[in-house]
Amino acid sequence: MTETGATPAIIAATSALEERLPFADTTDLEDAERGFIGALRPGQVFAADGRVVWDADAWASVLELERPETVNPSLWRQARLVALHGLYEVTDGVYQVRGMDLSNMTLIEGDTGVIVIDPLVSTETAAAALALYREHRGNRPVTAVIYTHSHVDHFGGVRGVVSGEDVAAGRIPVLAPEGFVEHAVAENVYAGPAMARRAAYMYGAALPVGPAGQLGAGLGMTVSTGTVTLIPPTLDVTRTGQEEVLDGVRVVFQVTPGTEAPSEMNFLFPDLGALCMAENATHTLHNLLTLRGALVRDPHAWAHYLTEAIDLFADATSVEFASHHWPTWGRERVVALLTEQRDLYAYLHDQTLRLLNKGYVGAEIAEMFELPPGLERAWHAHGYYGSASHNAKAVYQRYMGWFDGNPAHLWPHPPEQAGRRYVEAIGGPEALLEVARRAFTNGDYRWVGELVGHLVYADPGNTAARELQAAAFEQLGFGAENATWRNFYLVGAAELRGEKGGTPTVTASPDILAQLSLGQLFDSVAIRVDGPRAGDLRIGVDWTVTGPDGEHQYWSRLSNGVLSHGDGAGREKADALVRADRQGLLALFSGEAGPDELRESGSLTIEGATDVLGRMLGVLDSADPGFAIVTPRPRER
Repeated sequence: MTETGATPAIIAATSALEERLPFADTTDLEDAERGFIGALRPGQVFAADGRVVWDADAWASVLELERPETVNPSLWRQARLVALHGLYEVTDGVYQVRGMDLSNMTLIEGDTGVIVIDPLVSTETAAAALALYREHRGNRPVTAVIYTHSHVDHFGGVRGVVSGEDVAAGRIPVLAPEGFVEHAVAENVYAGPAMARRAAYMYGAALPVGPAGQLGAGLGMTVSTGTVTLIPPTLDVTRTGQEEVLDGVRVVFQVTPGTEAPSEMNFLFPDLGALCMAENATHTLHNLLTLRGALVRDPHAWAHYLTEAIDLFADATSVEFASHHWPTWGRERVVALLTEQRDLYAYLHDQTLRLLNKGYVGAEIAEMFELPPGLERAWHAHGYYGSASHNAKAVYQRYMGWFDGNPAHLWPHPPEQAGRRYVEAIGGPEALLEVARRAFTNGDYRWVGELVGHLVYADPGNTAARELQAAAFEQLGFGAENATWRNFYLVGAAELRGEKGGTPTVTASPDILAQLSLGQLFDSVAIRVDGPRAGDLRIGVDWTVTGPDGEHQYWSRLSNGVLSHGDGAGREKADALVRADRQGLLALFSGEAGPDELRESGSLTIEGATDVLGRMLGVLDSADPGFAIVTPRPRER
C-alpha cells in the first residue's frame, strides 16, 4: 500500500482547523515582512567542494502554491512565515539575516563596525549572511561576537565571520553565558552520534522539499549541512545585571541557566530599546525535551526567567527579537508576548504536576492536556517545534523518571522479543496485517503504526508490514501541526521503504573536540569502553599532556570495564608513563593516528609497558552514526 496523497480522514481533520483557528489575523506576516532590505539571489549557499549546504529557494518555490491536502494548514502558515529569507532592519542600528539557516544572525552596528549575535550553524551560511549584510550596509568589520546559548545553531558558523587569530590576539571579544563551553562540548560529544542521528529525523534535512516532504522544522526550515566550528568565548557573562560596552554599544545581560539551554542569556541594548530574548521566547511552543534527545529542561525556571525579563527590561524595550523567527514591536505587544510565553511554560509545568499527583502517567496526561483558550488563540503558543503532548511527558519524566509505577512496565520485553510475542498472540503475520488494514481504513493511523511495528521488529523483511507502517506514518505526518513530528513520521516512512537519509549534519567537529577539557576528553573515551570485553583488563597509565597553557599531569585506570581518571598521578603504580601533546592525544583517541605513528612523529613517548595504549584502544567501541531507528538493530554480544 503506497499512499500518494492524504486520506479523507486526514483531509477532514486538517480542514476543521481552518474553521477553528484565526487565519484572518495577518499580524505575524506583517511583522515577518517588516523592514525587508534584500535577499540572497539565488538562494543557494555552497561549500568549498561545490555541495549545496543551504537552499532557500527550494522552500520558496513550494510555499508560493495553495496549501496542499498533505500539509496541516497551521503548519503551512508557519512554514510560509519561517521560509521568508533575507536581510531585515529591526530598528536603527539593528539588523537580522533570517531564513539562511535554522537560526537568525543579528547584527548590531557600533562605532567602528558590527557586533554579530549567533553566527548560525555553518561557516558557509554565516559568511553568506555577513556578505548579504555588507552588500547593503557597507563593508563594516566585525568588532564582537555574542553567543546567546550553547546550542550549535548559535555558534557553529563563527569562523565564517571572524578568525581565531583575531580573537586570540584580543582584537575581537567573544561573549557567552557562563558554562557555555562545557555544555556546548558535552552535548555534541557525549551523546553526539545518537543525537545527530535522531536530528536527521527531527529536521528532515535529507527529505525532499515538497507537499509530501520536508516543509520546515517550525523553528526554522532545517539545519544547514556545512562546516561546524567553535571559537571559545573570551568574556563570560556570569550574573544578571552585568553590563558591557562593545564597540561603543551598551549591553545589559540577564543569565537564564536551565531554560531552553543549560547555558543561556537574554540581554538588552538600552540605548537602542532592543531586547534579545535568545531562544527563551519565540513564535512557537518550544521543547522541554527535544525529540533529538537532550537533558529535560525546567519549565518552572523558564517561566521564572520570563517574569524576570519583563520586570527587568520591559519599560526600556521598544522592540524584541530572538534567535529564531521575527521581531515584535511596541512595549505592550512585547509584554503580551513574554507574558503568554511565560504562562505557556508555567501551565505545562503546573498542570502536568497536578495530574501527576492524581496518579496519571505521562502518556495519559499528554492525551488529557488542553491549553486554556487565551493561549490556544495565540499563534506563538502552538506546537510547531515542541508540542504540548511530548512536553507534558517531559515534565513527567523530569519529576518521575521513565517508570510509570505499574509493575507490568517494570521489566518489559525489548521491542524485537515483544514483537514476536505480539505477532504470535494475534495469530500470525497475516492476521495482524488484516487487523491493521482495517484500522488504516478507519483512519486509526496511530494504532496501525504501533501494531504493525511489532511485526516489523519480529520480521524486518516483511515488505507488506513495512509498507503498511510507512503508509500510516505518512498520513500522521500529513496531519501533523508540529513540523518535527511531520519530519519524524516522513523520515521513518522513507527509511521503511529503503531510502537512507543518513546523518546530514555532524556537530562533533574538530573545533568542538579541541575544546574538550582533559576530564571531558577522558569521559568521551570512558563511554566507548566495551565493558564485557574489557572486564578482566587492568591497565594503569599516568599522563603528562602538553599544550599552549603548559603541562598537565593526569591519570587513568581501566578496571572492571570502567575507565576511571583524574588530575595528578594515580594512587597505585602505573603500568606506563605517557607523555603526549594535546593534538597527539586527540589524534590517538579519535583514531586518526595510532601509538606507533605518534611515537615516530614525536607527539608521544611511553616509559614502561609499551603495549598499554594498544590494549586500551583495543577495547574501545565505535558509535554507529547511521543506526536503525524504525527497524531492529544488531544485537550486542
